[in-house]
Amino acid sequence: MSEPAVSGNKAWVKGMKSPNPKGRPKGIVDRRAKITESMLTDASDIVEAVVAKAKQGDVQAAQLIISRVLPTLAAQSEKVEFELDTAASLAEQTEQVLAATSKGVLSPDSAQRIIQIIGALGEIRHLEDIEDRLAALEGNANV
Repeated sequence: MSEPAVSGNKAWVKGMKSPNPKGRPKGIVDRRAKITESMLTDASDIVEAVVAKAKQGDVQAAQLIISRVLPTLAAQSEKVEFELDTAASLAEQTEQVLAATSKGVLSPDSAQRIIQIIGALGEIRHLEDIEDRLAALEGNANV
């Protein structure tokens, strides 16, 4: 049995003949369109009221305006230099990052990002290794 349609008519199910074969009569405005039109009509008055409240010292109104007008600033980290032997194993590289953090050369946030990058590199190397092994197996199978 078919499931009831999502529309307002609960008795209508998909596949049934339409109860309104001619469609929506011309001139009838959709309920959502009416609501949207009403909101747009009042929008400038609402904005003016919120701005007036913000000017009077209403902190919530000011926060609302600022959050809509000014973009959120992304955190910027400073460049850092420390010794990292990229030829070392990924575990040793991670230990080097932790050592630099413990000496105060790297901030914990920077260290976390670098360790995540080392982890991503490890995953990429792992996938490359799997691809190489698969290619070798397929090459042996074709012989």
